[in-house]
Amino acid sequence: MAASAPTSTSFKASHIPPLSSSRKLLSHFTLPFPHNPNKLPSAAAISHRRALHISNVLTSPDQQLIPDEEEEPSFASRFAPDEPRKGCDVLVEALEREGITDVFAYPGGASMEIHQALTRSATIRNVLPRHEQGGVFAAEGYARASGRPGVCIATSGPGATNLVSGLADALLDSVPVVAITGQVPRRMIGTDAFQETPIVEVTRSITKHNYLVLDVEDIPRIVREAFFIARSGRPGPVLIDVPKDIQQQMVVPNWDQPMKLGGYLSRLPKPPSEVLLEQIVRLISESKRPVLYVGGGCLNSSEELRRFVELTGIPVASTLMGLGSYPCSDEEYSLQMLGMHGTVYANYSVDKSDLLLAFGVRFDDRVTGKLEAFASRAKIVHIDIDSAEIGKNKQPHVSICADIKLALQGLNLILEEKGKEGGVNPPDFSAWREELKEQKLKFPLSFKTFGDAIPPQYAIQVLDELTGGNAIISTGVGQHQMWAAQFYKYNKPRQWLTSGGLGAMGFGLPAAMGAAVARPDAVVVDIDGDGSFIMNVQELATIRVENLPIKIMLLNNQHLGMVVQWEDRFYKANRAHTYLGNPSKESEIFPDMLKFAEACDVPAARVTKREDVRAAIQKMLDTPGPYLLDVIVPHQEHVLPMIPSGGAFQDVITEGDGRTKY
Repeated sequence: MAASAPTSTSFKASHIPPLSSSRKLLSHFTLPFPHNPNKLPSAAAISHRRALHISNVLTSPDQQLIPDEEEEPSFASRFAPDEPRKGCDVLVEALEREGITDVFAYPGGASMEIHQALTRSATIRNVLPRHEQGGVFAAEGYARASGRPGVCIATSGPGATNLVSGLADALLDSVPVVAITGQVPRRMIGTDAFQETPIVEVTRSITKHNYLVLDVEDIPRIVREAFFIARSGRPGPVLIDVPKDIQQQMVVPNWDQPMKLGGYLSRLPKPPSEVLLEQIVRLISESKRPVLYVGGGCLNSSEELRRFVELTGIPVASTLMGLGSYPCSDEEYSLQMLGMHGTVYANYSVDKSDLLLAFGVRFDDRVTGKLEAFASRAKIVHIDIDSAEIGKNKQPHVSICADIKLALQGLNLILEEKGKEGGVNPPDFSAWREELKEQKLKFPLSFKTFGDAIPPQYAIQVLDELTGGNAIISTGVGQHQMWAAQFYKYNKPRQWLTSGGLGAMGFGLPAAMGAAVARPDAVVVDIDGDGSFIMNVQELATIRVENLPIKIMLLNNQHLGMVVQWEDRFYKANRAHTYLGNPSKESEIFPDMLKFAEACDVPAARVTKREDVRAAIQKMLDTPGPYLLDVIVPHQEHVLPMIPSGGAFQDVITEGDGRTKY
């Protein structure tokens, strides 16, 4: 989902006037734009040595910005200012100047100079993945869990192409990642040299921007621009391709080079219009059945969103990417997830609503189903930071291209002012919420138990209880992913790490790796399926060597569960290569995941009976360091509710499983 920009700042506002006096919404970020917002500054005006934390909007002309020198000391280089050094050392120092402390880098012939330079850095730690895809997914996990850009490094050719799935995933889910690849020397580019791939061309459509470095003197500027682009506006991945001879070339770097991003800066959205915000407030006051439809764009605006719900009393339905932006455990206002496998009551609320407030979302097909039937009775308000998303799939009645954080701040100030005026009663949506509570009672999230078999939903419920809902959860892709979205109650943003738009299997373990590096104080659990887990099983070696305390709860049904579910429902249960076990020994668990863990010296256990689940999960959580728990679950389970692809709310399926013929 389209995401708003990060919330860190490298300048401070000396005075922020209230909305009532100035009505100009202010950014919490940093660009000192001129008084005429239509005339952009030169890049030199915004160039400085510190790490860039840039606004995704033009700041107010009334805002006086002062560099905060106390909080941002000047960078201390290990080189003398006029001392020549290799391009690879310039690259590593440029990363240090961006505040990078962790990278996920796998060496090769065209990138080994960068790795040699990394060994000379006193501040950057390399977490060595065992596959480049593991590295880029780990960088994503790092970024998703922390909000800061994740960095991965790979060699040329196959090393670079192994990053492709991760870059595509980061673009679709708006994750700030900077990927650095080695490349063959400049003179050999285009000659089909050993391990040469034109990675800039390969990734052009799946990155926000990319660079091929052809001049060693450009490295400081390119790295600064790359992090600026990755963080600002709608975040996304940026790739920097560095030929080996550039890495080896000696240079005295100029750290004060201006950025050359005039066109990009001109397209960053302005603060939201007060007139449009007033119009939204008026629509709210006129509505009877409003619903908030919030996505990944709200992850940096959780506090503002909570305040908005407090002021308006509007119930909240979240996309898969938006889980945690509003507390899922709030029984009064949270409707949990909407969409194909969303709750009946969340989808009911959208179907019956007369006003849909779509904040930081992109009307994805897995949410909307049949577009004409989605929110067909409602006026639609769409606020998103990416102008390309507005009207792309569903035409809104009111739209604002802006940072959702600023829009919510403005809406909250308007609502608070109206509350202070007196005589103006806020709209009362309690009857609407009671109607939705009836739907919650009628169609709760539930599951059935068959003998002593372990329902996968039950295992996730127990994990939620034992972690107090406070763990960071990563997943692969499939049934286990949907159950983790439904049955774990996410109360904070950046608790939930999953491949949403791309749906990349193998994401869970490396993403947990990145999260554990970014948030060493947190409990990190990878809820995985056997199909997804085996795709990056080699990262068990990484978590053991790095002693990352990642807990892996493997819901093992010996099948590609989600494809099996579709086979059951739509293909008369005809199995088309979806059984992952050994056909000659169907009674045995194959492959034996415990032996993978044993090979990597990771403690592991298997649980097969429902009565043993709680003690097994508690032991997993109590064991120091990494741990794998192999939970054997029946393959007949289906993720419900389910709205078939291209269907509408009235097509929702709430009953049945693989034990029934359709």
